[in-house]
Amino acid sequence: MKLAREKMAAGNLDLLILDEINNSLQLKLVDLDQVLELIRTKPPLMHLVLTGRDVHPQVLELADTVSEIQEVKHAYRQGIEPQPGIDY
Repeated sequence: MKLAREKMAAGNLDLLILDEINNSLQLKLVDLDQVLELIRTKPPLMHLVLTGRDVHPQVLELADTVSEIQEVKHAYRQGIEPQPGIDY
């Protein structure tokens, strides 16, 4: 979170992605109040993308856009093992 705050405060980013931050919140690896403060204080023209399942209701409430991706077809359903760099 410290690095994310520093990068955001530098003011030279158009896009900041916190990959799997929602899962980290769910597992209590990241503090909810810090994430909420980051959302509230982001520069107006910067895009802040928070990924991962199980979005916290307070994060959901503050978000401008929320998307949910649903599997239609996946190789593992055909017995193909997960591939490094693709599935994880």
